[in-house]
Amino acid sequence: MTTVKERETIQEQFKERMNEDELLNCMRCGFCLPSCPTYIESGFQESHSPRGRIALMKAVVDGLIEPDEDVEKSLNMCLGCRACEPVCPSGVNYGHLLEEARDIINQNKKHSLPVRTVRKAVFDGLFPHQERMRTLTGLIGFYQRSGLQKAVRSTGMMKLLPDSLSSMEKVLPEIPTRKEMKNRPTYLPAKPEKRKRVAFFSGCLMDTMFMKTNDATMKLLQLSGCEIVIPENQACCGALHGHSGEKDSAKDLAKRNIKAFEDLQVDYIITNAGGCGAFLIDYDHLLKDDAEWSERAKDFSGKLKDFTSILAELEFHKMKLKLPHQVVTYQDSCHLRNVMKTSSEPRRLLKAIKDIDYREMKNADSCCGSAGIYNIVESEMSMQILDTKMKNAKATGAVTIVTANPGCLLQMKLGIEREGLSDKVRAVHIADLLLEAVEG
Repeated sequence: MTTVKERETIQEQFKERMNEDELLNCMRCGFCLPSCPTYIESGFQESHSPRGRIALMKAVVDGLIEPDEDVEKSLNMCLGCRACEPVCPSGVNYGHLLEEARDIINQNKKHSLPVRTVRKAVFDGLFPHQERMRTLTGLIGFYQRSGLQKAVRSTGMMKLLPDSLSSMEKVLPEIPTRKEMKNRPTYLPAKPEKRKRVAFFSGCLMDTMFMKTNDATMKLLQLSGCEIVIPENQACCGALHGHSGEKDSAKDLAKRNIKAFEDLQVDYIITNAGGCGAFLIDYDHLLKDDAEWSERAKDFSGKLKDFTSILAELEFHKMKLKLPHQVVTYQDSCHLRNVMKTSSEPRRLLKAIKDIDYREMKNADSCCGSAGIYNIVESEMSMQILDTKMKNAKATGAVTIVTANPGCLLQMKLGIEREGLSDKVRAVHIADLLLEAVEG
């Protein structure tokens, strides 16, 4: 609960920092309402819609309401999927408004000691340090391989956790060894001939927990004629920080990445995680007020491209791609679609695979409920959204659900587990499926 002084400070910061022109751009037309998962799943509560949240921000700026717990709850309930942006006739940059509002609240609110401790450990102590990420994921790998996981499950200890967390433990990918995580390439030649020179953003979780997907992505890029450089000194993209009210830390990480990539003389900077890509491509906005970094950030953002886009550009879909007959559907990564504007390319690649039956899922462009750590901090709403998503996925009859983001992948695996379909349906990252199709 915020104190009177904290609310006064937050209100003053809203007046100083919120972009009032952007707030006024919202015409209250309601075009965003059908695209907002929290508005629909909350029973059409206006305060859980983009239009409603913008109205709350504007009311705080104007001094009509205080930035109290109800305002904070409304902002925290937002997934940040940004599905409202493509349908907005005024072009309101809702995601930028949301991140600014969250940052103001979090930087001027005194959290409890346990919350401060966890936030410091995660945002300062873990994600900015790749070696620590390797250590943590290495411990999870030890838990999986040592027999400890089997022992814990057999004792029923997982039942002490909330359902979503105990199910999440079941769907974690097989973690590589610590030695494998440390032995990463910094350069890979094109095969058979060079058509593009690209830099690969390997990410933090993607290069540890999802390392095999990174390897699959780079192999696909090589086969498409890409020479690849992978900077050793790159860092976490900063998305988790930016979405959680830790904007200064996000800026520090952005500067580290810009510096790591800017002298490589590459055609593109390639990502394979929609959430990371969307935050990376927004570096020009994040650093727009920094005289030293704004132009450098603009150059960086201008080179960002999802790996499916360059595969499509280089006509990878014309290669011989084949899989055993199966029904396949695709779940959009919100940020890949809504921010990076990439939606047709993954579908084109999937439809090129011989012998599969591709079926479009109803509302495939709607959020699955993962949204970074949303499925942990707002578990009830997340599972409600996931249940709707699984209903649509099951209606396709698909045995393979394809995603393009690690959070979406775990969320869809969680949905499959909750539905009792683990022996019939799988969720897979598109890079892994495309490599299967090449090898097939």
